[in-house]
Amino acid sequence: MFGELDASEWKPVTRGALIAWLVAYGLFLWYAARDTEGFLFVDHANLVFHEAGHMFFSWFGHTIMMLGGTLGELLVPLFVGVYFGLRRETAGVAFAGFWFFENFLYISAYMADARAMNLPLVGVGDSVEHDWNFLFSHWGVLGQDTSIAATTRWLGWCGMLGTMLWLVWMHFRTAE
Repeated sequence: MFGELDASEWKPVTRGALIAWLVAYGLFLWYAARDTEGFLFVDHANLVFHEAGHMFFSWFGHTIMMLGGTLGELLVPLFVGVYFGLRRETAGVAFAGFWFFENFLYISAYMADARAMNLPLVGVGDSVEHDWNFLFSHWGVLGQDTSIAATTRWLGWCGMLGTMLWLVWMHFRTAE
């Protein structure tokens, strides 16, 4: 998608910017690790894309509509990452990648709630459905909700840390 990863084509990240980004990401990871609610401050913004995903994907049937919330909150940072990637903006791609994988933390909290259904849901009236209760029931894996959620959460943490490592690697690859 981005062609050969020729570091000379990518915009460099200065040492100061690298340190600032790593401190910001590190503080966020510290904040996320201390979270007990499963809903971080950035999830308020992600919720907008989640709900928009339901509306957008409602054209494709009920199951895809239910999955559309999660798709919405993942596709927006993915598209942002593609935009920055096409422009060879190293820090922008890293930001979008970190944001993409951060979504996995809330998605995993929502997945883990599939059987218990204790999380407050956004919607109107009595027709509000729990996305992951419906999806896991539909796919016959409702009993594995917490283990699937744990794997999703682990992937989110690995992705965020991997994004930070990629940013460091790109800093050294693009250093002039």
